[in-house]
Amino acid sequence: MSHDRRKTGFKRRTRVEEALTTLLDAVDPHGRTETVPLGEADSRVLAEAIDSPVPVPGYDRAAMDGYAVRAEDTFGASDRSPTVLRTAENAVDPGEAVRVHTGSALPDGADAVVMIERVEEVGDDVETFDAVASGENVGPAGEDVAEGQRLYDAGSTLRPSDLGLLKSVGLDTVEVADRPTVAVIPTGEELVQSDPDPGEVIETNGLTVSRLVERWGGRARYRDVVTDDEAALADAIERDLDADVVVTTGGSSVGERDLLPEVVDGLGEVLVHGVALKPGHPVCLGRVEGTPVLSLPGYPVACIVNAVQFLRPTQKRIGGTAPDPFSTRRARLDRKVASEPGTRTFARVKLTESSDESGEDPPFVATPTRASGSGVLSSVTLADGWVVVPESVEGFDAGETVDVELWEATE
Repeated sequence: MSHDRRKTGFKRRTRVEEALTTLLDAVDPHGRTETVPLGEADSRVLAEAIDSPVPVPGYDRAAMDGYAVRAEDTFGASDRSPTVLRTAENAVDPGEAVRVHTGSALPDGADAVVMIERVEEVGDDVETFDAVASGENVGPAGEDVAEGQRLYDAGSTLRPSDLGLLKSVGLDTVEVADRPTVAVIPTGEELVQSDPDPGEVIETNGLTVSRLVERWGGRARYRDVVTDDEAALADAIERDLDADVVVTTGGSSVGERDLLPEVVDGLGEVLVHGVALKPGHPVCLGRVEGTPVLSLPGYPVACIVNAVQFLRPTQKRIGGTAPDPFSTRRARLDRKVASEPGTRTFARVKLTESSDESGEDPPFVATPTRASGSGVLSSVTLADGWVVVPESVEGFDAGETVDVELWEATE
């Protein structure tokens, strides 16, 4: 890569889909697995398919409170002509009935249950007023899960309810994909962690990105700030090449202090520099010794947009899965959202419930929190999501119905 970019700027900005495809084509799943207890498996990705080793329930059970009987002993029973059966304690022999409760095991010899409302206890006998068929009011073994039934395929992401199901079939551990490790390196000589002097800025991008890494199922190494020095930046990247992904923040554009594209190019290969998205076009995507290196812009909003668009799918692919689509809300814009033709724009919006009672409008109203300003972090924190304006559209007018991506909702 030539240093001429500092004089000429970005001659071409790669479209988002092309940039992402180029990046993901250079990324492979890590293939590492580990065995974890069920209690620690929430949101983990299964490394292998799971078939149920046992049926659930493992026995026929009463589906109602009542009496377990042999169905043939109740044939002909009615309100006018009840059938009289002897009560028993355990097994059901011909002409007998055993008291059962919902969920209890069906006694030996029984094949049906008469509901408690349809019997009358008379001394040691019960009168049954219903004729029941074999299997009536009975939950058979395997009603919930059959033995050998496929429960989950490899690549499935486990939820709390899944953990309950796996425990019900007798499992207490699962084999899952190892969590991808992402090294997050904030850069910039002006950055400090606290108490900034004039000209200094508190570091926030590294913290934000590292927490996003954790939320997306990875392990974050949140490193100390590295100053704008080519040797120091190169050392920092090389130190973390054992990670699955290296992410830097700041220094990715075309200014004199934007050194990371040259550093990445010197250590390995720059795949894409400059993407047609706003905010955040000066992103640099590269690879060093097989490790993807993502250099995100230093402006906080631009950094977040690029992390969502490029780091999230990269991290997911390395972990052996793909990112689920974000939840969306249909909303009516109350102000115009402008965009640049040929550039994908992410407009931050605040959602409020619509006051329209006719049912003709969408259920929400979307108000842009700020039309521009990739350095204004509050425009994201005050927003509920963003409206994605495609490259082929010159913005959205006030009153248009749009989809709002709730990108920060828990996955």
